[in-house]
Amino acid sequence: MTREGWIRLAVVVAAVAVLEALCRTGVIAHTVLLAPSEMAVSLWNILRGGELNEDILSTLRNVLLSSVISAVLGFVCGAIIHALPRVRGAVEPLLASYYAIPTFMFYPIFIVMFGVGAQAIIAIAVLLSIVAMITATLTGLDRIPPVLRKTGTVFRMSPAARAVMIDLPAAAPYLFTGVKLTFAYSLIGVIASEFILSGAGIGYAIAYAYNNFNNQRMYGLMLLVIIVAIAANAALDAIDRRLQSRLRR
Repeated sequence: MTREGWIRLAVVVAAVAVLEALCRTGVIAHTVLLAPSEMAVSLWNILRGGELNEDILSTLRNVLLSSVISAVLGFVCGAIIHALPRVRGAVEPLLASYYAIPTFMFYPIFIVMFGVGAQAIIAIAVLLSIVAMITATLTGLDRIPPVLRKTGTVFRMSPAARAVMIDLPAAAPYLFTGVKLTFAYSLIGVIASEFILSGAGIGYAIAYAYNNFNNQRMYGLMLLVIIVAIAANAALDAIDRRLQSRLRR
């Protein structure tokens, strides 16, 4: 682990320890927030009992599907927009202000279109995350060194060959950043949508536990979401570092 990694770990451990102490000493009321150790015990009981396995798998499946759809469609749209300067000039200001629009206000439309269920949830998650991939694709294609394009011209590469052998490898770090953002926004979109659009999933289970004053289950599931987000981000960061090290060779 790098020095920065150890420092990051120390900060997290210290924060958890402080929160544990505040909860155990009553500075933070038990009805407001559980101690991290209690959250961990609750999560262990949830996973061991298996009662919510279907909800957990449903959420993870929706996050994965929406991430893949957003990454693929975002890349395709970004490549098309990049290839059409006039279209880009018209669309780019809209992309810059896209996240000022509250995406979840469209959920009644998706209910009408897809019904209450996974399709509407995935649609909202895609709507929330696809622009991150479009923007990353535009940035990556913009940052390709001109000398690489000239090399492709010298070797008389076809557009397809240049795209596969030059453009994609050169833009890969930026594209992977888009993939990471796509996953993050998809996770947010799916969990938040399950609060209002679903009768299953982690978001629904958290809302149900909250409405029934079941703090143990609610905080256990919240801890699960945090662990999934951190683990996925760590895995993607590791892949990103390996990818970047190969590109620097």
